[in-house]
Amino acid sequence: MDASVQGRSPTLSVLQASAMLVGIVVGIGIFKTPPLVAANSAGPAEFLALWLAGGVLMIVGALCYAELGSQNPSAGGEYFYLTRAYGRATGFLFAFARMTVMQTGAIAAVAFVYGDYANKLVPLGELGPSLHAAMSVVLFTVLQLFGTTTSGRSQTLLTLLTIVILLVVAGAAMFAEPHASVANVVSSGPSSGAAGLALVFILLTYGGWNEAAYLSGEVRDARRNMVRVLLLGTSAIIVLYLIYNSALLYAFGFEGLRQSKTIVEGPVAEVFGQAGSAVVALIICATAISTINATIFTGARSMFALGLDFRPFATLARRSPRNAAPLTALIVQGCIALVLIAFGAGARNGFQAMVEYTAPVFWTFLLLVGLSLFVFRRRGASSPSAYRVPLYPLPPIVFSAMCVYLIYSSVMYTGTGALVGLGVLAAGIPVYWLGNRREAGRYATRTVARSPAG
Repeated sequence: MDASVQGRSPTLSVLQASAMLVGIVVGIGIFKTPPLVAANSAGPAEFLALWLAGGVLMIVGALCYAELGSQNPSAGGEYFYLTRAYGRATGFLFAFARMTVMQTGAIAAVAFVYGDYANKLVPLGELGPSLHAAMSVVLFTVLQLFGTTTSGRSQTLLTLLTIVILLVVAGAAMFAEPHASVANVVSSGPSSGAAGLALVFILLTYGGWNEAAYLSGEVRDARRNMVRVLLLGTSAIIVLYLIYNSALLYAFGFEGLRQSKTIVEGPVAEVFGQAGSAVVALIICATAISTINATIFTGARSMFALGLDFRPFATLARRSPRNAAPLTALIVQGCIALVLIAFGAGARNGFQAMVEYTAPVFWTFLLLVGLSLFVFRRRGASSPSAYRVPLYPLPPIVFSAMCVYLIYSSVMYTGTGALVGLGVLAAGIPVYWLGNRREAGRYATRTVARSPAG
């Protein structure tokens, strides 16, 4: 919700908001995705160019979201934009997809990252990463059932810790003995079409720029300063990621990076030594735990909101009588995440399977969000004091085209997980139709009962 609506004045400076944007975007994914991006790149030059392209696309998307957030201030974010632009059915499908694909898939994906590093510390065999992933979801779901949540202060501390570890690993990689000359690598890489899949992983790692929609209501003089916040914050993220990935290329070599599963091995481990690599793995696990806990918390609240808005899902709005935690939503979310972990355990790479499962659905709704900017502009209901994206209509056109390309790439260059995710989304259509029929029937029954003839 807009700060002015709550009777508050925006308080964030440009520097504070930029730092917050960096903290939102830089997360656990950067410790997992570089080898996957390298595996889908033709060579080191394309590898770095794709990271740069992903950063530019992040800026374009953030600018579009900044206008949407400024013109449509609401804590509901994309759910509010989609419902207001296209109607209740689209809003329901988005909420349904968050429950069954996007948010639960994100929980499972981060849990797999945690599992990969936790299995380095406590090996549990071939299925160790999946077992660690499942245990983390169960543990933090149970803790939240008891009302245990991570405070904002500790979340900020762990985000700063993530950035520090990122720079420490990059520095260690620069001091490592290079295993291959980046300039002279001759790769038998994938076809150029796989670059689309590489962008899927890159934009997942850049994920969080859509939170700019919520920052716009908290920045002082947002109309003038939002562009500065976005350019400063996103430029810092791009530079940080390019430094980090260049360091990995230097240490591992392109082919070595493609074969790596985690960054705490090979040349980086040689710099830290056995104890040092274990410490880094432990800190990365702590960062992953922070992300898992926060994602479980926010996901359960969005499912709770679905229960309030749609009567057939009313049970999701059930709270714990002891601590008001969204009891049913937490349990249902945890069960769905565990099913997805079991699904990912059967794949070659659980994290990649979850990205494939969520990506086409995620980019489908982001496409609708991008197109909603045209809908709101056409309606002409914008506030003259609200932020407006520069060079309109070019940014939303580029953003929408990017979404179309990534939907195509995430279906054409992935496994069956993408089709499963789209199938689950399609299942939401009859669910909405049946739910609407039930609601209409109940309304008709109440109307007849209240009428004088009844």
